[in-house]
Amino acid sequence: MGFNKITAAEAAALIQNGDTIGLSGFTPAGVPKSVPAEIARKAEKEHAEGKEFKINILTGASTGQSCDGMLANAQAIKFRAPYTTNKDFRTHVNNNEISYSDLNLSNMATQIRQGYLGQVDWAIIEACEIEQTGSKARIYLTAAGGISPTVCRLARKGIIIEVNAFHSKKCMGIHDVYEIEDHPYRTPIMIMKASDRIGKPYVEVDTDRIKGIIECNIPDEARSFKAPDPITTQIGNNVADFLLANLKSGKIPPTFLNLQSGVGSGANAVLGALGQCPDVPNFSIYTEVLQDAPVQLMREGRVLSASACSLTVTNECLQGIYNDMDFFKDKLVLRPSEISNSPEVIARIGVCSLNTAIEVDIYGHVNSTKICGTKMMNGIGGSADFTNNAYLSIFTCGSTTKGGAISSIVPFCSHIDHTSHFVDAIITEYGVADLRGKCAMEKAAELVKVAHPDYRPLLLDYMKYAAQNGGHTHHCLSAAFAMHDTYLRKGDMRLTDWAEYVK
Repeated sequence: MGFNKITAAEAAALIQNGDTIGLSGFTPAGVPKSVPAEIARKAEKEHAEGKEFKINILTGASTGQSCDGMLANAQAIKFRAPYTTNKDFRTHVNNNEISYSDLNLSNMATQIRQGYLGQVDWAIIEACEIEQTGSKARIYLTAAGGISPTVCRLARKGIIIEVNAFHSKKCMGIHDVYEIEDHPYRTPIMIMKASDRIGKPYVEVDTDRIKGIIECNIPDEARSFKAPDPITTQIGNNVADFLLANLKSGKIPPTFLNLQSGVGSGANAVLGALGQCPDVPNFSIYTEVLQDAPVQLMREGRVLSASACSLTVTNECLQGIYNDMDFFKDKLVLRPSEISNSPEVIARIGVCSLNTAIEVDIYGHVNSTKICGTKMMNGIGGSADFTNNAYLSIFTCGSTTKGGAISSIVPFCSHIDHTSHFVDAIITEYGVADLRGKCAMEKAAELVKVAHPDYRPLLLDYMKYAAQNGGHTHHCLSAAFAMHDTYLRKGDMRLTDWAEYVK
């Protein structure tokens, strides 16, 4: 039996109003691109004819412009989960035009299996190769694992596969595909170190469930990375100094820890700076996204092995990995997101989490998703998966944004994704606030020290006003969001006048 080759437009024609599609990929890496773009065009045509057309989208994490961006702009998305970073999608979410559910990435596949997110109609998967073995087909994924095995198994109408020649067949074997059992029959995930493999290098399905193969050659919609600047470099140096101090004091084991790093240029720069510190031992990575900096550190022998869900790298870096697959094949493994972000594994093997905060309040709570508490910037992603289960959990951020008009250290977070119970340290370019073993007011004193000098007097004044109300944690509720309110009204938090708020 041969596979049915179709066009992307023919695949899009199969998708009907109200359908739920499950996509491969994790960040723009490994996401199908030709079919989602055609679905967006179909939606525009349907709407022009006065017909209703909206679909539900389930993904591993964010996608690229050809999916989240084009579908959002075409008003084709009814519901979407879990994580996103696309600017156009964000605009439609903040305009309340899309029902968006922000979920911890480790829970996504489980919630699909439990039926919380409805039935999956179609799985649309990007592959570098597909093989037929009897009545079974082996789907070899490209640059990410995501939720592919789950949506392939559950898609009731069938599976559509984009075989993308941009991704070299040399990456066959880089994946370790393993799906967790349903409750209450789960067994331990037998990963003891980052390089362990416990599954298959492909997603296996019944051949007759594959409804079409689309051949294409489309580059990943990769993000570029900003070059390290003095602030990110200093933060990286501060992280390295903090870890070395913990190593020398015996707070972390002499074998060091597996490192996890979040998404973006800042995280990429911090991990790069950490790798350049000669006193930091060689280390392994257990993370959700692998970016350019750690790939280079692997080449240099600083990173011994790396486990991730996706290669969220520039296309140049990705092609370099494919070209050197003989070097990377026993050092690099890609997993489904429920494994890469598994709380069980993270807690077992000893991970130091390094994630980025939008803002931190003086008591150690972290906002990583919403601007001024209302505007979605991006989803929570896997930051809680790692923060809540890490051996050592660290958040980094520059002390200010918007040219100094916004302080990253505030009296009270406008939205809280990570409570202080799970946050061990906050690191800015001004130093380290080590929050371990400290009460609320001791944490506040430490966090003011790493705030920008322009904001330290404001924060200290707030603490004085708040102290008048007493309690274990001091707050002046009428002034807790004064800095945010001042920014929204006057455009600069430095213009905060406590007399306008203290009652």
